[in-house]
Amino acid sequence: MQQTSALFRLLSDSTRLRLLRVLAKDRFNVTELTGILGVAQSNVSRHLGLLKDAGLVTEEREAGYVYYRVAEDARSNGRGPLWALLDTHFESAAADRTVRADDARTQEVLRLRKENFETTHGDPRQLVPGRSWAAWSRALGMLLPPLKVADLGCGEGYLTMEAARWAARVIAVDRSEAVLRRARGLAERRRIGNVTWKRGELEHLPIADEQVDVAMLSQALHHAEQPARAVAEAARITVAGGRVLVLDLRTHEETWVHHKLGDRVLGFSDAELKRMLTSAGLRDVRVGVGARRTGDPFTVLLASGTKPNATTKTRRHED
Repeated sequence: MQQTSALFRLLSDSTRLRLLRVLAKDRFNVTELTGILGVAQSNVSRHLGLLKDAGLVTEEREAGYVYYRVAEDARSNGRGPLWALLDTHFESAAADRTVRADDARTQEVLRLRKENFETTHGDPRQLVPGRSWAAWSRALGMLLPPLKVADLGCGEGYLTMEAARWAARVIAVDRSEAVLRRARGLAERRRIGNVTWKRGELEHLPIADEQVDVAMLSQALHHAEQPARAVAEAARITVAGGRVLVLDLRTHEETWVHHKLGDRVLGFSDAELKRMLTSAGLRDVRVGVGARRTGDPFTVLLASGTKPNATTKTRRHED
């Protein structure tokens, strides 16, 4: 009776139930679980320790990582009825806002894992040392001329750092001074000096007209109060012949992103993105899928458009 009572007290904590639900899907390390649950790493480690002591979770080491998963014998040894109850609970909670957020972040972790050899444990035929999307993107960047780039809504600067590898100069803009401070620190640690950091709103960029060859809005447009205005501003600061590039989410129904991530808009339809770029005066507008995974509620859209020069505008107007 004491063991049973202790077990039910252990499972009375919502964070531990969320951990078990995630670990029932696949194995994860502490860093991945921290990102999925949005809980401090110390708390995740503490909860994992308790679940491990109870025999519900086991750990395994591989390539310098410690992975956790539901213990193989956790569903047996007299605990079959308990797991039947947990499975029923997990299924009934699938529509819960917190659970849906966990599921979405789990899908993102699994997607990144597939793209990164260091943390992949999938199909062994795909395990090719050195293969990664990051390396491919950097290789393609080396083929580009030394462009002037604007990273609009740069956040903590991870994309800014990648662009700085091949760009002549990068102007990074974000509304949060605290976020920019962390981004500057990252640039200093990586000894990157060709980035200019500016605080400002997407709808009122602190950049003069026609200053950059490429203006990027990566996962930033759904945070804007006026998305169409933000695209128009991106076009304004781009030189004739330059391009505006947008990476954002296709329309979805995950309302939890409003309070968890501060999203103002639940994505955009393909037609909406095309209309915003066209209304901003851009030509040769293209919209397509950048990333999509079965079971993932989020689809990433890519959209691009070219800013015409004056002669092109005149000819098209006369036509």
